[in-house]
Amino acid sequence: MRLRLGVNIDHVATIRNARGGDHPDPVRAARLAAEAGADGITAHLREDRRHVTDADIDRLIGEIDLPLNLEMAATQEMLTIALAHRPHAACIVPEKRQERTTEGGLDAAGQHNSLAHFVDRLGEANIRVSLFIEPSEQQIAAAMRLGAPVVEFHTGRYAHAEGEERSAELKRIADCAALAVKNGIEPHAGHGLTFDNVVPVAAIPQLAELNIGHFLVGEAIFDGLDTSVRRMRELIAR
Repeated sequence: MRLRLGVNIDHVATIRNARGGDHPDPVRAARLAAEAGADGITAHLREDRRHVTDADIDRLIGEIDLPLNLEMAATQEMLTIALAHRPHAACIVPEKRQERTTEGGLDAAGQHNSLAHFVDRLGEANIRVSLFIEPSEQQIAAAMRLGAPVVEFHTGRYAHAEGEERSAELKRIADCAALAVKNGIEPHAGHGLTFDNVVPVAAIPQLAELNIGHFLVGEAIFDGLDTSVRRMRELIAR
């Protein structure tokens, strides 16, 4: 099974929003990513719209042929938007207005009652539901109870660890990916992945998809987005 690469274009919008106007265009970035070998596009529509906007989502749905993975908080506003647009997938993520980026996984175990409504409604609309969680048995068990078909493991701890600690985090991701598959859940992974650390994660055979954004947008400043996506595609294909 080919490991899919989802490219998150949020931070192209971040650069645009820093000055206002229309440049750089995140939809153009999505097109370039598609041409360079991306299998999907990820975009996080935050409550405060600090990255992509509602208009960006409209255009991504209407102009990009690749599947769209809409990252969203578990709020009624975001559910309404997801049901109106019917993206290929919706990944429910934790969201704090003051954070710079997502700081960790969703506590699916502790928020079962509040999440069940969103998982059910999205699933009824034939939107592939994913939960962005820490790689742990407890969170996988919660995803099973909620009936989520997909989980995405937060790889931030792995990305920032070194030595034996990184090896332990990698094993934790691998063990949880195997546990997810054993229980009928498709595992994905993302956050903090780079050219230097992606290969061991990509080597986990049960993983079906990696979602990578900030690093690729940063590298695009030096080498271009198409070059960065192609190199990442080549690394995970190994």
